Amino acid sequence: MAEAERIIGTPDTPDAAGGGKERPDAEGTPAGEPGTDPAAAAGTSGTGEPEATAGRPRGRRRIAVLFAVAAFAYALDLISKLIVVAKLEHHPPIEIIGDWLKFEAIRNAGAAFGFGEAFTVIFTMIAAAVIVVIARLARKLYSLPWAIALGLLLGGALGNLTDRIFRAPGVFEGAVVDFIAPKHFAVFNLADSAIVCGGVLIVLLSFRGLDPDGTVHKD
Repeated sequence: MAEAERIIGTPDTPDAAGGGKERPDAEGTPAGEPGTDPAAAAGTSGTGEPEATAGRPRGRRRIAVLFAVAAFAYALDLISKLIVVAKLEHHPPIEIIGDWLKFEAIRNAGAAFGFGEAFTVIFTMIAAAVIVVIARLARKLYSLPWAIALGLLLGGALGNLTDRIFRAPGVFEGAVVDFIAPKHFAVFNLADSAIVCGGVLIVLLSFRGLDPDGTVHKD
């Protein structure tokens, strides 16, 4: 009988198959199954970061984009105003597309597009507040589209704020240089254009549910 069992083999039992299967851990789950990985159970990646943020781009790259766009918009606005003041102010308007589009130097004491000339100081304070808010928001900026939008807002706000501070009639009361004059529309400048483009982009991103930190939400 013992010889027959040796030839045929013994049935598979937990004890007999112990060499081919892993023993369960203290909670009854096989130690080799992926569900018992401590990092997975804690909801973290192998690097110790949460899985939701492990693949998220670094914020520093998005901040660099924000300031690069802002610097470009600001420089473009500043250079254009210097040229307009030097070459176009106190001169006849330059027709670009007949009567439909002209370059005409105008000093604007109001907000964008010439509105609210009686509230120059208030608009200056609002522009400064916008810059501070954008700078604080930049620390949590992971979204590239949001970086571009906020960069346009920041560059435009800085461009007009520079005029408010350094141009006549005085500090925080300076008149902004406007020169783009479409027919049947207010005269504006490149800083105004950057602010409007940034604002429109922010509205579109908000409708799509994209937040500045790169997450997407659905209402």
